[in-house]
Amino acid sequence: MIELYTDGASSGNPGPGGYGVILRSGPHYKELSEGFRKTTNNRMELLAVIKGLEAIKKPGQEVVVYSDSKYVIDAVEKGWVHGWAKKGFAGKKNPDLWMRFLNIYRLHKVRFVWVKGHAGHPENERCDQLAVQASLNSSLWKTDSVFEANG
Repeated sequence: MIELYTDGASSGNPGPGGYGVILRSGPHYKELSEGFRKTTNNRMELLAVIKGLEAIKKPGQEVVVYSDSKYVIDAVEKGWVHGWAKKGFAGKKNPDLWMRFLNIYRLHKVRFVWVKGHAGHPENERCDQLAVQASLNSSLWKTDSVFEANG
């Protein structure tokens, strides 16, 4: 089983943002993060999950995603995202990321666990640190070109 911890951060909404991810499987541990010059918190929360799942090389893995994002967890666990997909994401925000999410999500056996943010959960706190650090480092910011073109 692979544990995937994720968090996203954005100041301004839209504004600079970043995501942080921890992947853990047995003795293996990996951290990922990136920052963007203009984005939203929800985009970063979703991108964190996507990047974590994309980092898993072998398909068919059992993955538990720990996130403090009700936006992401509810959309998946309550089946909303599948309904949105059937309707071509009409009127929904972040269709580019949701389509990307569904493509990688379908490759694994994924289950979500909600964790309360900023409540002392060590991995969630570390992901938050990674996301905030990435959001503040303007010299390494990437461009969220889809958001900037459409947001």
